[in-house]
Amino acid sequence: MSRYALIAAVVVADTALLWLDGTRGWTLAAYAVAVALAMAAMNRLPFAAFFAALALAVLTGASLALLACTGFQAGHRISARRDVVVTAGALSAYVCVLLLAVQRSPGAEEPWISLARVVVLTALPLLAGRYVAQQREHLRRERALIAEQERLRERLRIAHDMHDSLGHLLSLVSVQAAALEVGALPPEQRRAVSGLAGTARAAAAELHEVVNALRGHDAPGLAEIDDLVARSRAAGAPVTIGTSGEAVPLADPRASHAAYRVVQEGLTNAVKHASGAPITVSLDWQPDALLISVANPMPRRPPSPEGSGGNGLRGLTERVAAAGGLLRVHPGPRVFRVVAMLPLVPVLAGAAS
Repeated sequence: MSRYALIAAVVVADTALLWLDGTRGWTLAAYAVAVALAMAAMNRLPFAAFFAALALAVLTGASLALLACTGFQAGHRISARRDVVVTAGALSAYVCVLLLAVQRSPGAEEPWISLARVVVLTALPLLAGRYVAQQREHLRRERALIAEQERLRERLRIAHDMHDSLGHLLSLVSVQAAALEVGALPPEQRRAVSGLAGTARAAAAELHEVVNALRGHDAPGLAEIDDLVARSRAAGAPVTIGTSGEAVPLADPRASHAAYRVVQEGLTNAVKHASGAPITVSLDWQPDALLISVANPMPRRPPSPEGSGGNGLRGLTERVAAAGGLLRVHPGPRVFRVVAMLPLVPVLAGAAS
């Protein structure tokens, strides 16, 4: 049944009921208009329409169809404790007024009949509307859960595809570059091949990180920095790492991952722009922050803000800022240094933005 057909049916039913009680003329017409207005406002203002139906029921003793329809819609739209309290209060007031009117009217119907009418025409529609709303919400959550599972399966499929295709190609590049490194090459070509091998390994590590993110695994953090330095040393980069202060875990996972990315970006830039030069990584634990520094001799051509690995220095600055920290680049004159400050206490979601 369409909305307008429902409004017309309720107006006709309740107006006919009032007409049978002997109401005529302008009173009957005004009542029909009031019922039509309450029904028209039922979708946008369900509680106001329900309260209007209760008032009309008290004044006329009719409005039976209107009570059922507005009660169902009000129960369907209950979403907060305040709605429950207001609706229950209005219903209780209606019951009290109805019982008082029955007691004061000679020859009126029995009180239990009035209570049965309240239960059938108001309480049951309210409960039915609430039940239907809960069932719809349950179905919506089920659909959302199914959609989320589908997205997770798609992410896993993409992760497997990336690992199988790109991982294989990057492995081939790394193996070929490693074979060229041990060959008899002039110094300039050896440095170029070393840079190529380092770039391939960095790309493989970046791919591994992306695949882990797609699979839902934890991103690398502070604990993996030693492994990162060890891999750089194995690739031929002269890296030294030093720590000072009392080391404590970073409470914010974003800060821990940002610390890893700072060291990774610093090593990548150093290998690319100052191949063969010594690289120094330092972790300085302060009472309220971790200071990270990656330094190498000033290259002939400093890295651009876009950098070389992933989002580069510009993206790294945004990542560090999202964790509540700061990133600064100090180019020279003799040493190129990337310095980051990361707080030990997690920042609020909106504080870093």
